[in-house]
Amino acid sequence: MYQALYRKWRPQTFDQVIGQQHITETLKNQVKNGRLSHAYLFIGTRGTGKTTCARILARAVNCEHPENGNPCGKCPACHGILEGSVMDVVELDAASNNGVDNVRALREEAVFSPSTVKKRVYIIDEVHMLSMPAFNALLKILEEPPEHLMFILATTELQKVPATILSRCQRHSFRRLDAETIASYLLDIAGREKLMLEKDAADLIARLSDGGVRDALSLLDQCSMHARIDTDAVYSSVGLAGKRRISELLDAVLKHDTAKALQLFSGMWMDGKDPASVLKELSGLLRDVMMIRVAPKAGLNLISGGFEERTLQYFGKRMTTETVVAAMDTIQNTLSGLRDVNNPRTAAELCLVSLSCHADGDSIAGLRARISRLEEQVESGAIPQPTPTIRPQPPEEEILWEDMDLHAEEDENAVFFPASVTEEAPEEENWEEPIELPVLESMPSLPETSPSCSEEKQPETENGSTDWEQIRDATLPLLPVDTRILLDDPDRVSGRIEGNVLIVEAQTEFVVKRFQKPDVAESLMKAARKVCGRELRVQVGLKPAGDRPTRSLEDLKQFKEVHFIPE
Repeated sequence: MYQALYRKWRPQTFDQVIGQQHITETLKNQVKNGRLSHAYLFIGTRGTGKTTCARILARAVNCEHPENGNPCGKCPACHGILEGSVMDVVELDAASNNGVDNVRALREEAVFSPSTVKKRVYIIDEVHMLSMPAFNALLKILEEPPEHLMFILATTELQKVPATILSRCQRHSFRRLDAETIASYLLDIAGREKLMLEKDAADLIARLSDGGVRDALSLLDQCSMHARIDTDAVYSSVGLAGKRRISELLDAVLKHDTAKALQLFSGMWMDGKDPASVLKELSGLLRDVMMIRVAPKAGLNLISGGFEERTLQYFGKRMTTETVVAAMDTIQNTLSGLRDVNNPRTAAELCLVSLSCHADGDSIAGLRARISRLEEQVESGAIPQPTPTIRPQPPEEEILWEDMDLHAEEDENAVFFPASVTEEAPEEENWEEPIELPVLESMPSLPETSPSCSEEKQPETENGSTDWEQIRDATLPLLPVDTRILLDDPDRVSGRIEGNVLIVEAQTEFVVKRFQKPDVAESLMKAARKVCGRELRVQVGLKPAGDRPTRSLEDLKQFKEVHFIPE
């Protein structure tokens, strides 16, 4: 009867385990010196040797003649454990025996001494699948086990194991194996099985196994029907598109050739390629391109090896790092929802259309990609840098500063803003006209000139206050909401016109600072020019002390947050 390669070539001693020497040497020394723990926890991804090492350790501690910490494989104990006839070595799958009743039954059996071997060993695979009551039932016997008892727990998800269990176990972390080690192992197994495995195909299988030896042997077993196992045979057996077709697909995407990208995808679909696999391969290519860009010196050690360096360099020169990240983000978002859609093909085609029409997308990462691409084009000279236009400043004597100290003695907090230049500069100086801000549509239509706005000082109770109200109403649509609320409150802000100066007085320092901002002052000057038909300077200061409203203690008592302590 044919036996799968991963079962046929499962290691029988610690020395046969590849890539986990930091664990196997430790376990061998513990067996040789008799310094064994009562509970072990093996952690690692699938196919890295957790269960294999647990079985070898169970045989080694019960072996009658261990050889340098390894089981001899010849004594009755080794044969019985290997065949499964020794009832004192029990292997449980926590995925199907995760209830508290299963653990209670195990705990009741564990107290009995072994009948045929030295130690009673329990191997619990995928221990993170146990329920919390089951963990609690297991906790007591892990804390104070009998002398003859040993537990070997294995898990792929350490974070799901309670801390109380972790603290009572000796932990060993199994690493992912590198592609070179797995490829050498596959070539050795293929030679023993008389399979024609090419080195490129072995490297490809090693990369596809994602660091797991069991997955690599399963893929080799899947490809063993071919007389000669090359990369095309691996792609055909596994159902992948292949590096050439994926490279052509990415090239079509970068050229914004949507029709060709969809045609390539349709060909892969007709060949039986899964849409998710195509997108994953495309994402893998983009990942290698990103490594070449962000780490050009160490990138060759970080790439998966599925694509040639020349291909990666080609795409790396055509894409910015931000563009790669944005494209990968689009693909990952599609993959995350691909399982829930009714038609995966349509979802994959929509993803390719989005990448082809605009590879950057509309996300934050996409906006960064567009900016970085423009910056690179400017630096390379593809887009000429704009020449800044230096606008000449008019002579200082033409700026109306003559009345700056008009009210300096009255209010030391007053700030003056100069009016715009009204006189035309001489033609030989070539002065440009000042740029006016656009007037909002909501701004009320006001007369270009107002007969009440005279250059003579107007009484505040008559024309001066009327002009201020018109200026205020014209300024309100030009301000943000928070400043508009302040200006619309007469108790907080008031104003009047005196000569060529628009005096704005505020109730508090906070409001004064708000109206001293250049954009607010510019809005006031613009509204004054619209209402009065001439330029006015803006002076912002505090109201006189007598005009500021004050509150008595009785007014403050209405607020719940204010409390008065009796003397």
